[in-house]
This record gives sequence, structure tokens and C-alpha cells, in this order.
Amino acid sequence: MNKNFVWKSLKKLANLNFSLVVLSVIAFFCVLGSIIEQDKSLFYYKLNYPISYLLIIFLGLDHVFRTWWFILVLIIFIFSLLVCTFSTQLPSLKNARRWKFLYNKNIFNKNQYIFGNNNNSQYCVINVIYSLIRLNFFVFYRNSAIYAYKGLYGRIAPIFVHFSIAAILLGSVFSFLFSFVVQEIIPKGEMFHLKNVIHSGFYSYLPSDIIFNVNDFSIDYNFNGSIKQFFSSLSIYLNNHQVLYNKIISVNKPLRFSQITLYQTDWQIDGLRINLGINSHSIQKKFVKTNINGKSCWLSNISINNEKNIFIVLFSLDNKLVLCNTNGVILQEVNLKEKFYINHTCFIVQDIITSTGLQVKIDPGIFLVYFGFFVMMLSTFISYMSYSQIWIYSSLGSLNFLGSTNRASLFFEQDIFYLDQIYSHYLSYFFKQADKINQTLA
Repeated sequence: MNKNFVWKSLKKLANLNFSLVVLSVIAFFCVLGSIIEQDKSLFYYKLNYPISYLLIIFLGLDHVFRTWWFILVLIIFIFSLLVCTFSTQLPSLKNARRWKFLYNKNIFNKNQYIFGNNNNSQYCVINVIYSLIRLNFFVFYRNSAIYAYKGLYGRIAPIFVHFSIAAILLGSVFSFLFSFVVQEIIPKGEMFHLKNVIHSGFYSYLPSDIIFNVNDFSIDYNFNGSIKQFFSSLSIYLNNHQVLYNKIISVNKPLRFSQITLYQTDWQIDGLRINLGINSHSIQKKFVKTNINGKSCWLSNISINNEKNIFIVLFSLDNKLVLCNTNGVILQEVNLKEKFYINHTCFIVQDIITSTGLQVKIDPGIFLVYFGFFVMMLSTFISYMSYSQIWIYSSLGSLNFLGSTNRASLFFEQDIFYLDQIYSHYLSYFFKQADKINQTLA
């Protein structure tokens, strides 16, 4: 009794109108989350939404897709899809596989596709069965009645669609609960832990026993000086400095280790490491990004005295360093690790300090999302398969023919044309064999 009550209550979730309302609510909040900028600071919302910023913060509209009420609506919609699948779609599929013999034309649905009657007392049932089999129909025969169908896979497509949508939404919920995103800007040659958390789920955790190291960073340039690609050489260590993984990553070619994915997102030039004098005393000078004649460059300076400075200009990592005075006059161009002199003092630019921008992500729900989209694409192709049915029954010495299809009526008519051709071939062959037997007996 209780089981029936629970099942009847759950079946209300499968109501089409209810599902459409829930889907409309999800669509509304998705649009709202696209209009209102997400995950910004409180000052940003005060500045851009001075009247309604308190309401936005209170309702969580600054992070719509991570609010409890949005997740609740998704879960309700998932239950609606699953209940509809088990209460309607699966029984419909089971019903489609049942034998449905007809013995009277009047009980046939008027909305179905009817091809009419074929009145010929010489029709042979076995020839019709062979003809249907040749056209890849599943054929059943009982009491002078034939039932045939094909394209049953087309009836499975709605079930696949429901499961795919449920998988995508479940993947989103898993991502909300268990994923985290970290963004770091790390200088070349430095080790780092995951610290700068951008987003973390309620049940996510940062692996504390793993250390990352940026071994090297480099940039490939095109002939016109534009950036072609930038690369980071990364290593993953345990706390005992045991190397777990090494890889050179670039944009669209991340490092994947266990559930951790490291993406190459950005880069910057920080400064210079310069050796001074005979004793090679090392100093570091900061680079400042600026623009000269519409071209991006990095600028640093070396003070000679209180009034004079030498400026070091860098346009790209594969170009020479340009030395200029305070008037902008180019004094010299030097390569990396090449000696140059200022006021009889030896200088060597030992290294250019660069940093790589990395995004570190753990998202256990991404597999479910990809799997859901794959199943949805598969079901789209399957849905184009027509589900066709044919009934043939005997009445007053003739075989009556009726047919039905859920789509692609022209292809179904083509099947009926081929059925007639194949049947005629079998029938003519039968008559020829019968004539030969009669002639032999005569």
C-alpha cells in the first residue's frame, strides 16, 4: 500500500506540464545568470547595481549556478526525467515489442497510415513473410494474421535523451560539490603549493602532499613578431620530492595527473637578473610593461647617479635588449649573457625572469557531462530511425494490408513498393514451379 502511494506520488513528477514548468525555471535562472555578472566583488555590484545589489547578494544571484536552490531545481528535474523514463518510456518500449495482431480493420486507429486492401485469392502468406524478412522486418504469424515491425531502436532514443540530460545535470551537481579551481602566477624555476583558490565545492579538498615545480618557460614567435605559442615545463612531486610526472604544457595541451588538470592560461615578464663588476655581484631589476609607438615592451632602469639613468628595453624574449639614455637615444643592443659596460663597470644580463600563469582544476563531474553529451548525440542519430509496423490479416479469401510509421513516410512507402516487387517475384516464381509440376504430372 505504501509502495503504491510512493509510486503514485513520484509519477506526478513525470507530468509533462510539471516538467515544462521546472525546465522553464531552469532556463530563466540560466538567462539571469548570464545577464548578471557572476563571482564579482561586492564593490563591483555596488557600482553597477546600486539599487538592487543587496537583493542580488541576498538571493545569491552573484553565483546563481552554485546556489542551493538552483541545485534543488536541477535535482527535481532529474527526478522528473527518471520517473518519466521508468513509468512511461520503458513501458512504451516494452509495448512496442509485443505482438499486435489485427483481425478487423475497424479497430485500427484512423490516424495511422493505411495502404488499403489487396483482393487476390491467390495471395500466399509464406511469400509475404519471406518478402518482409528480406526488407529487415521482424515478422510474427498467428491464425492467418501477420504482424511485422522494424526500426525499434528509434523508440529507444527518447530514453537515451532522458538519461543523457540526467547525466549532464548530475555532472553539474558533482562539479558544484566536489570541484575546485586554483589560479597561480609562478616564476620560472620556482616550486609552489595550491593556494590561490578561485572556487571550491562544499566537499572538495586540496591535495596537501603534492608539490608543483615550474622547470622552464618559453615563447614561440611568428615571423612578424606575434606570439605563436607559449610553453611551461612542469614537474609534480610528492612531499618526499619523488618525481611523479613531467610534461611540457601549452595552450589547449594541459597536464593531466590523476584527477588534477593544469592548464596554461597566461604569462608575464617580471624582471632581470644582472651580474655587476668583477666579483659578479647579482642584482634583480623589475620590468614594467609599457607601450612604445603602439608596440608592447618591458622597461627597466639602472641608476648611474642622481640625475642619469640607463633604460633597458625588451620587446620580446627572442630579441636583443636595447640600452637607451634618458633622451631615448639607443646606446647599444646586447644579447643575454653578453658583457657591456656602463661608466667602466661590467654588466651581464644573466637571465630574464618570467612567470607562467597556470589554472589548476579538479572536476569529478566533467566525465558525467561529457558522457551525457555523447549519449545525447548518439540518441540524435538513433531518433532518425523510423519505427514502422505492418498488419496483414485474412478476410473473405483475401489478405488485407495496413501499415503505420512514426516518421519518414516517403521511405515507408518505398518499403511498401519494394515489398510489392519482392512479393510479385516470389509469386511468379511460385506459379512457374506449379506449372512445371503440372506439366510433369500430365
